[in-house]
Amino acid sequence: MTSARSVTALIVGAVVLSAGTLPSEAVKVAPAREVAYRTWTSTTDFLSGDQFGTTVTDGALTFGTSTGTTSYVDPFGDGTAKNYDQTSWISPHVSTGFGLTELVASWNATTPPGTWIEVSMAGVTDTGATTKWYVMGRWNSGDDTAAGDIHRTSVPSQGDANGSVAVDTFQAATGHWLDRWQLKVTLYRLSGTTQSPVVRSVGAMASRLPSDKTVAVSPLGGAEGMVLDVPTYSQETHIGHYPQWDGGGEAWCSATSTAMVLDYWGAGPTAAETVWVDPSDPDPQVDHSARSVFDYSYDGAGNWPFNTAYAGSRGVDAFVTRLRSLTEAEQFIKAGIPLVASLSFKKSDLPGAGYGTNGHLMVIVGFDAAGNVVVNDPASHLIASDDQVRTTYDRAAFENAWVPHSGGLVYVIHPEGVALPPSPAPQHNW
Repeated sequence: MTSARSVTALIVGAVVLSAGTLPSEAVKVAPAREVAYRTWTSTTDFLSGDQFGTTVTDGALTFGTSTGTTSYVDPFGDGTAKNYDQTSWISPHVSTGFGLTELVASWNATTPPGTWIEVSMAGVTDTGATTKWYVMGRWNSGDDTAAGDIHRTSVPSQGDANGSVAVDTFQAATGHWLDRWQLKVTLYRLSGTTQSPVVRSVGAMASRLPSDKTVAVSPLGGAEGMVLDVPTYSQETHIGHYPQWDGGGEAWCSATSTAMVLDYWGAGPTAAETVWVDPSDPDPQVDHSARSVFDYSYDGAGNWPFNTAYAGSRGVDAFVTRLRSLTEAEQFIKAGIPLVASLSFKKSDLPGAGYGTNGHLMVIVGFDAAGNVVVNDPASHLIASDDQVRTTYDRAAFENAWVPHSGGLVYVIHPEGVALPPSPAPQHNW
C-alpha cells in the first residue's frame, strides 16, 4: 500500500432503475469522466515534434548533437557536481476538448550507465497564461552512481499560481484548468561519453474528473468467467526487506503488482539480475522491482510512471491511464492484458479485504461469472503467503474503491505483439 495522491463515460445518458421505480425517480447519472491519453511512439510521431539536438532512429529518440552542458548535483548523492551533455525534444500541443485539471506522464526508455532523462510538461491555462515547464520525473533504470547514474526522483515544491506537481501528477490550481498541454523530454549523458538514452515512447493521460464519491455499478463487459494466469506474490513476505528502498510490506504494493505482471509476460528479471537478493527470499523479483522503481524524493516505490517506466525498460510497452469503469477494464482482460489498479477504501468498504488503506495497488486478473472482480491483491488478508493473494471482490464495492478515489487509474503493461483493445471514441483514454 502507498500513500494516496490525490471519459466521455461508456454509460453517459443511461439511467439505473430498480424494480418498480418510475423514470422520474431514476438515479441521477454522474457527470462525465473526462479522460484522454496521447502518446508519441514512432518515427512519424517523433518527427511531428521539435528537436533540439535529438535524432530519431528506428522509431525512437536518441542523442544527436549536444545543445549544451548541465552541471547536476544529485540531491541524494555525495554532493559532487557532474557535467552532462544534453539534447531535448518537445511535443506538439495537445488539445483535449475539455479543461484538464490533472495530468500524468509516462515513458518507455533505456538508459545505459551514465545517462538519464527528464520529462516535463507545460500548457496554456483557461486564462490564456502559458505555464512554466513542470518536471514530471528525472529517471534512469540503473543506480550505479560511480558510473554517473543519478538517483531517480520526482521533484517537489514546484507549485505556482497555475498548478503544482504532487509526486507524479500535475494538478491545475484550484478553480483553473489547462486548455492544451505539451511534453518535453531532455536526454542527458556524462560529458565526454558517447552512450545515449533511447526513448521509445512518451505520452500523458489528461483528465477532468467529477467530485462524486460513489459510482453506479457498470454494465457487464463480456469478460465474465475469464481469469488470466498471473503469478501471485505477497508484499507481506517482504516486510523489513531492504530499508533503503522503504522496507517491503505495505510500502511495496506497487512494486509487487508490477513484478507479477512482468512475470506473467515472461519479462521479469533473471536469476543473474537478482543475485544480489538474499537467497532466502521466495520472490526476489519483487525486491528487484522495488529497487528499480524507487523514487528517492517520494521515498517510496509507489511512483506510478516510475513503475511503468521500469516495465518498459524490460522490453514491454507500459503506460499510466485512467479507465472510466470496470466495463472498460473487461476489454483488457478479453485481450489477455491484466491491469494494475490503484484503490483507496475503508475496511468496511471492500468486504473480504480485511483491511483499509489510503492508497493501494493490486492486479485485476479477471472476472467471475457474475462480473465480480478477480484480483491478485498483494496485501490480501494481510497474510504473508503467496497462496492467499488471489481473491474476488464484489463488483460494485471494487468500482467504488477504484473509480472515485484514483479516478480509475491503472498501469497498462503488455508486449508490443499483444494488441490493446479498441479505445472508445471519441475520447481515447488508451
